[in-house]
Amino acid sequence: MASGILGQAAPSASTDTSVYTVPASTLSVVNINVLNRSGANPVDVRIALATGNTPSNSEYIEYDVTVPAKGVVERTGIALNAGKIVVVYCSTGDTSVSVYGLEQAA
Repeated sequence: MASGILGQAAPSASTDTSVYTVPASTLSVVNINVLNRSGANPVDVRIALATGNTPSNSEYIEYDVTVPAKGVVERTGIALNAGKIVVVYCSTGDTSVSVYGLEQAA
């Protein structure tokens, strides 16, 4: 069983970024943290739990949430089935994303 940091990224601006994919035959419980590193500018953030690298409209759990300078958006305790992908989109390139939690064999 893996635990701790499961995926990290510093997404480019205005690009869907796949941060973590649940391995085959595995269940995961994750926390998602998106940090705005900018000291002056807000960022709009989208988070999706997708079946592919480009989320459909129904897969978003956050959509264009404005995170203030040096702010954080965090979602916790999210249970995911095998194959699910955490995809993040940020309007600027000043963000860091961490996905951490637990994996367990299904």
